[in-house]
Amino acid sequence: MTTESPRWFTSSYSGNGGQCVQVATNLAATRGTVPVRDSKNPNGPALNLPVGAFSSFVAALKTGELGSA
Repeated sequence: MTTESPRWFTSSYSGNGGQCVQVATNLAATRGTVPVRDSKNPNGPALNLPVGAFSSFVAALKTGELGSA
């Protein structure tokens, strides 16, 4: 079992409007998950996404497959 803590990262593509998420990719290799949380509520809950699901999500964003808001 690892005691590694998440190292939270906010994308440089995020605007400064407060609508950001943070991810902790440092846990992908050791735990097989990528935690995701709301940057406005850092003490709130985090979603632990499986690495494959997170990778698919990012790929879909990059190709525009998910559309735009």
